[in-house]
Amino acid sequence: MSATAATAAIFASSPATRNPGRSPARKPRNPIFLRNSFASSPSSRSSLFGRTFFITNRSVHGSTRRSSLSTTSIRPFSPVMEWQDCTVKMEMDVPISVAYECYSDREAIPRWMPFISSVKILEDKPDLSRWSLKYKAFGQDIEYSWLARNMQPTPNQKIHWRSLEGLPNRGAVRFYPKGPSSCLVELTVSYEVPQLLVPVASALKPFLESLLRRGLERFAVLAKSY
Repeated sequence: MSATAATAAIFASSPATRNPGRSPARKPRNPIFLRNSFASSPSSRSSLFGRTFFITNRSVHGSTRRSSLSTTSIRPFSPVMEWQDCTVKMEMDVPISVAYECYSDREAIPRWMPFISSVKILEDKPDLSRWSLKYKAFGQDIEYSWLARNMQPTPNQKIHWRSLEGLPNRGAVRFYPKGPSSCLVELTVSYEVPQLLVPVASALKPFLESLLRRGLERFAVLAKSY
């Protein structure tokens, strides 16, 4: 049956129907026809949530009574997946062009970011790089890795990336001029909380923000001598 003609009939059987030996089966007195309001919309058919079903009670005498049933109160299923966003910013006493060029050196990031142990740019695909994270926190040794793609940057304004495999994450660094020899650097990192760290998820965000802030402090010192 096609979606555009999605009509189902639910027949309530009479006592005679349940016991055919007693008397011939009779025509159901009150068939209920259920027709959903989104049958004609392909995009709407992908979800039942927030839709209205129209129920028509049709008797053998020809009279009808129509009522509706909304599914708005039904909570849609969603997988357990928590993302967190961390943003830190810092003013630096270097021209915006210097800060941008210094941050563009991805393989140098482990020199100033506390929890990044290595970054390796792929020789045949320079927009891709492999990252490794190693840090001891919350009473355990934490190690993760991922393959990231640097998206098209905006010179002296924005560098952004997203992971393709491994630890799911994405982020951006934005540069704002503050004067001829100073700028504001804003770093935003978004990540899916690893299953291992779900029990400490509430403490993870402020902890990572402190590490990012410490990293930008080191970056500001490195950029002065870049």
